[in-house]
Order: sequence, then C-alpha cells, then structure tokens
Amino acid sequence: MPTSTTDPNTPPTPAAEAAPVAAGRVSAVRGAVVDVVFEAGPLPRVEDALWIVRDDGARLTAEVEAHLGPTALRALALQSTAGLRRGTRVEAQGGPLQVPVGDAVLGRLLDVSGTAQDGGPPLDATAPRRPIHRAAPPLAALRGSTEIFTTGIKAIDLLAPLAQGGKAAMFGGAGVGKTVLVMELIHAMVQRYQGISVFAGVGERSREGHEMLTEMRGSDVLARTVLVYGQMNEPPGARWRVPLTALTIAEHFRDEKRQNVLLMIDNVFRFVQAGAEVSASLGRMPSRVGYQPTLASEVAALQERIVSVGGAAVTAVEAVYVPADDFTDPAVTTIAAHVDSMVVLSRAMAAEGMYPAIDPIASSSVLLDPLVVGAEHAAIAIEVRRLIEHHRELQDVIALLGVEELGAADRLLVQRARRLQRFLTQPFAVTEAFSGQPGRSVSIADTLAGCKAILAGECDDWQERSLFMVGTLAEARAKERASATAGAAA
Repeated sequence: MPTSTTDPNTPPTPAAEAAPVAAGRVSAVRGAVVDVVFEAGPLPRVEDALWIVRDDGARLTAEVEAHLGPTALRALALQSTAGLRRGTRVEAQGGPLQVPVGDAVLGRLLDVSGTAQDGGPPLDATAPRRPIHRAAPPLAALRGSTEIFTTGIKAIDLLAPLAQGGKAAMFGGAGVGKTVLVMELIHAMVQRYQGISVFAGVGERSREGHEMLTEMRGSDVLARTVLVYGQMNEPPGARWRVPLTALTIAEHFRDEKRQNVLLMIDNVFRFVQAGAEVSASLGRMPSRVGYQPTLASEVAALQERIVSVGGAAVTAVEAVYVPADDFTDPAVTTIAAHVDSMVVLSRAMAAEGMYPAIDPIASSSVLLDPLVVGAEHAAIAIEVRRLIEHHRELQDVIALLGVEELGAADRLLVQRARRLQRFLTQPFAVTEAFSGQPGRSVSIADTLAGCKAILAGECDDWQERSLFMVGTLAEARAKERASATAGAAA
C-alpha cells in the first residue's frame, strides 16, 4: 500500500480548496469493491476519499485503492453497497477521508467516517477535521520514556510493566479474558489518569459497544473519552480503517492540545483480518497462511504513529486475538514485534479459575530492567518466574506420583509457587456484578511486599485459599486469621 506523505504538523487544507471536485460514474460493483470511471480530469490519488451519491441524495464513502488505467480506478466502500447501481455519480474529495477531532468528539460514539452513532445530536459542522492517513512523526521528534504506567493489576505491574507513552498488547485466544482485562485497565486508569481516552472497537459485537457506552456513562468518564467503532457486521473497509480514525483523533489531542492520550484498541487482529478480506477482494495474491502480502507494512503504518512527541504521549493498550491459540501465527508475531510490553493470557490458567489468566512466564516487558524499575523489583520478578517455571517442570512428576514423592526442597518450592500464583489473582471492578467481589487495585509497593513475603517463607503455613482473589497481603492475612478462627470455633 502506498503511504501518505502528508506532513503531520501541517493542518490539512479543506478538500474544496485543495482541488476542484472531479466527477465520475460507477462502472461495476462487486461486494465492497467499486470500479469508477472518470471521463475528464486527473484520477484521484490512491487513499483519496470518494463520495458515491445515491439517487436519494445519501452519500456512501469509499477510498481509492488502485488505478486500473488512465480513466478508471478501483475503490473500497466503507459502508454497505446494497442497492448501488452502475452509473451512480461519484465525487472525488481531493484528499484522504477527513474525520472530526477536538473537543466536539469527546463523549461521543463515532463510526469510521466520524459520524455520531450514539443517538445524540449531529456533531458541530465547524469542528476541525483531519485526514486519517498521515505520515508517522520523524525519528528526531520522538521522545523516549521509561516512566512506569501503573495499572493496579498485580501480575502486570510486577512482570510486564507498561510504559507511559509505550505500547502494550494483551495476547490470548477466544474466551480467556482479553476484553475484560482491557475494560479493567480503562476502569483502573481513569481513577488516576487525567488525560484523554480514545477507544477503538475493531470488529466488535454491537452488544459489547453498547455495554462499553453504558458503563462509561455510569462511571462519569465519558466526558474525557471518545469511542470509535467499526463493528463486525460492517464491511471490511470500515473495520480496516477504524483504528486510523481513532489514532487521528488521539494525534490531535497529542499534537495540538498537548494532552496525554490513552489509546485502547480491541481487537488489532480484527484489523489484520479486515485487511486480508480487502486484499482478497482486490484480487491480490495471498501470502503466508492466507494473509495479505502487505501485512507487515499495514501493521507498521498503524503502530509507528503511536508515539510520544514533545511533552505529550500516546499510550496504547491493544487486545490481540490469537487464532487457535497459535502464537506463531504471522499476524500475532508481526504485531508482537511493535510492542514494548506483552501480556500473554493462558487458557490453562483460565481453566483453573486463575483470573486474570496472565501467564507469568510468557509475559514480558522491555521495562523490566533494574535500571528502570529498580534492583529489588527486577530481582523479585525474576525469582517469582523461577519458582513458577520450576513448578511447571515438576507438574508431570506430581501428576504421576504425587507431590509427596518430591524431595523436601522441591516440595517447599512447589508450595510457594502455588501461593504466588494465587496471590497474583485479584477481583476486577468490571466483574463485580458477576462475582459479587469488589474490585481491587494494588500499588506496586504492596505487590512487591506480598511477593517478597511469600518468597521468604512467611506464608508457608497459610492455606492457599487465603491468598486467592485478594488485593494486598494484609487482606490475605486477615482472611487467614478469619479462617483459623472459624476452624477453631468449629
């Protein structure tokens, strides 16, 4: 795909002033792919927006994907083409699709073209608009950051800390808790995070979008949030371009308002999947495992725009579906190459009821370095991983012979590893309605203190259930005392 060469720091010129509107006619329609013929004037450029004007005056947005000849092009419709006929008028907009940005979109739910879909009043026509295709900021303008982005989730803060202005991805198969984890991060961060939040729902269900909107209205955070959705029942072009719409809104607040932005994308794999559908519709030869040949460049064009510039940062939290739990899938490995923190969700842990089902061995972060998080934090995280990995190595022996057949040293390490695994679980605020347990947000200091105590053997004589689904070690200690009192009374 050719990339736009628009200067990210130059405000776009309105399409009407950039060039006279060129008109053409629809010559063929094949699903979401529309062929257009322009009799006069130069053809619109690749990635330029088109308006297809229906007989009733309604306008369908499309994007130029390829030139077929001196007067013909192939475009991708971003809305349904049902009822579209040959000969329908097409108007070139003189540039990429432009979407509204700024304060006017705060608290609203938008589609890929920036149209409000929340049942509220239409957006102000005078709201500034920006093109969704922009070049990534130059390398010299980027600002590195090693500031920790505290989440209040023990397993993440201990083993895969997030960076302020970095990119974190939640990898997992179907039904292991990716969306719940992203929603909990939203809930936890708005309590201490005073920036702007932009949520991109890519290929999500209508029900999930409604639940997200209702929850944000109830928690009074909608006034600082923008929701952008391209649902799974929409054409692939809408799902393919929705992340760019959300990113354009985030870039406006970063570059012109100088505000920190939290960008959440659920689900990046659906973006890749939509790109594969578009590639197949355009007749391109598939690449590995049937993915589009432009997979790497499409993911890079999105991820390289998620950066910190000047004094403002865009921090991204992305959910990534792993098809058939295959972490060697080309889409998964391509996305993983761009992120700073990898939070891997384990189906085995989810089956055991260990929520959040974060795999302490597979999860990682570039920030888990003594020079960034401190020597104590790094040492505790390494020791926690060592114990849990040792426990996994012994699981086959335990399953065949029983834990009693292990040596005394191994038996002690297994007991501590099991207690660590249970301590790293915690109840979420977003699941309180289902579990009946209030959510817990735990500071990094309390997480480190709890793990250090378990590693030191202070909890060796505790029941494992006392450490399960609690916040701090003090809460677990109170739970253990209450259990011991109840046992003595019985």
